[in-house]
Amino acid sequence: MNISYNLEDIAPGGRIGLVALATDYNSETDLRRMLPKGVDLFTNRVLNANPLTIENLRAMAGDITRAASGLLPGLGVDVVIYGCTSGTAAIGGEELERLIQIAQPGIPCTNPILAASEALRTFDAKKISILTPYDDAVNAAVAENFKKEDFDILNIDGFGLDDDIEMTGLPPAAIGEAALQICDPDADALFISCTAIRSSLVIEEVEKTLGKPVVTSNQALLWHCLQLMKNDSRVTGFGKLFDQALAS
Repeated sequence: MNISYNLEDIAPGGRIGLVALATDYNSETDLRRMLPKGVDLFTNRVLNANPLTIENLRAMAGDITRAASGLLPGLGVDVVIYGCTSGTAAIGGEELERLIQIAQPGIPCTNPILAASEALRTFDAKKISILTPYDDAVNAAVAENFKKEDFDILNIDGFGLDDDIEMTGLPPAAIGEAALQICDPDADALFISCTAIRSSLVIEEVEKTLGKPVVTSNQALLWHCLQLMKNDSRVTGFGKLFDQALAS
């Protein structure tokens, strides 16, 4: 065969590596829904187990380095996501970065709490309401992590679920209705937690009704990745956050 060709770069805008939970039913789909042209997502999965409890979330720490090492070995990625908000709350952002960088040394890392915190700061949000799919114990851990980031948590409420598949089954309309119910009138912004829920589908509707910014786990992750990769591609249809630049 005699054919002349040049190999193409399928992700000239950047390669995002996602360490997703083995039980995750949504984050890849949700993130891909928002990806700008030229950016692609490459996933490996970390072993975990339902029910979603603090103990089970912490237990996955032992497999994170292995999972991160499987992200395009030999080529590499430009940024690594650990794709679990509650897992970040249970394990801790600094420990997650340490575990990932054993496998991906020097590669920028993000997680939902870090990304959401950076996102909220671009709106100068101090007082926030938080909607989650979790039970009270996991909610408490999430709230404590945001308090450590110097946010004033006015309230946090959840659907009381402890299974990733059930979380993904939450109808977007129910997420939107709950968001409007729980957002405190005094809040500067609303954070909708969890990579497993389809909250990206209601961001703009909820923002329009509330008249204030809405940040979600997957939306914040993609936004933060683009910022870390210095990719200024325009993303539309998923809230005001994509009009914001990372604070210097």
